[in-house]
Amino acid sequence: MAFGFAPYSAASMSASSMRTERSADSVNRPTRLLEPAEWAAAGIPLLRNPREVVSGLHTRHRPIPRTAVVAVLDPEERLRASASFVRRESATDGWTFRNALLSQLRRVIPHDLRRRTPVRTAVLLYCREGDTRWTEEDGAWMWGLRDACTLHGLRCGAYITMTRDGWQVLGEGRAGRRPSVGSVAEALGRGEASAAPRTGGAATEVLRRAAAR
Repeated sequence: MAFGFAPYSAASMSASSMRTERSADSVNRPTRLLEPAEWAAAGIPLLRNPREVVSGLHTRHRPIPRTAVVAVLDPEERLRASASFVRRESATDGWTFRNALLSQLRRVIPHDLRRRTPVRTAVLLYCREGDTRWTEEDGAWMWGLRDACTLHGLRCGAYITMTRDGWQVLGEGRAGRRPSVGSVAEALGRGEASAAPRTGGAATEVLRRAAAR
């Protein structure tokens, strides 16, 4: 009696290869993100003057590509605190972004979890390469911002992208050419300078050292 093994069929190899590709794709794709339609349906409050907010954050933090600037606004849309950091993670996932944003918020402003209704709003400005169209990276930042706001007792506000072509409030369609990535920062107005909101992050630390020289 003879024993032998059947040859590994091409069909089996093909099926195994497809499973491997699907598995790799599921790992590489962000698992926590918001699509534009989901963001639009979330009832995000509109900024009364988005250009003023964007210009103020651009002047304070001088963001470069892959820099995130999270800011907290009071009910009158005055800046109360802000922080900036450069994204260093290779993975694009809302969970990771949520943790990074929450860490920055805890550094610059106390939480409002004791309030029944949030009174302050957090907005996020993210600088990146490419055009202004929505990307999965944007969706992951949206998810992260919404979750970080919930855990810090804040209202989730606008998500703004800035590229070399200008800035855009995603989900609203409001945009402008200036400021943009690489553009010269505008001078702060007297009202903004006198308010002296708390700021933090690598970009603001560079500015402090430059001013001290």
